[in-house]
Amino acid sequence: MASPGHNLLSEDCRVAINHMASYELHISDAYLSMACYYNQDMGVPLYAAFFEDQAEVKREHAKQFLRYLRKWESKICLPVIKRPEIDNGGAGIQALESALELENKLINLLQNLKTMASASEETDLLHFMGKCLDKQKRNTNYLEQQLAYHKGLGKQAQEEDPFKKPAQVSGKETDV
Repeated sequence: MASPGHNLLSEDCRVAINHMASYELHISDAYLSMACYYNQDMGVPLYAAFFEDQAEVKREHAKQFLRYLRKWESKICLPVIKRPEIDNGGAGIQALESALELENKLINLLQNLKTMASASEETDLLHFMGKCLDKQKRNTNYLEQQLAYHKGLGKQAQEEDPFKKPAQVSGKETDV
């Protein structure tokens, strides 16, 4: 195997890795925003700790992509990604849905980069992407399980009191 620096990354892979680092920071920002909104005083399930932890995890993933670029002596040029527009006004289920949407997009970007690495015969990048995808799939599965669990709780609460409006089940006040 060629040593880093002697066999530079393809330009397409370099650009894609920069985009991955930027997107990981983008998701980190979204999680931090959600963590600040869903705190103990909200009356919704406590998601703040999970979102805060995920903000740190995503920031660390971004650093790993940047370290990978430096390892291969590649140019670092992060594209600007518009700040996430997360609707924090809803119940915790909406926050989980927003998080899952961001995570699913991340999986698609990771899979595209892995495909690109394969086409460019970037074996070191393929190995690196395999580890990233494994972690990402575990995280997405966890979010899907949490979402199903909390939706089940909401449905169960509605079945117990069918005269409650859905907004009352979620903890939001309604005008009756």
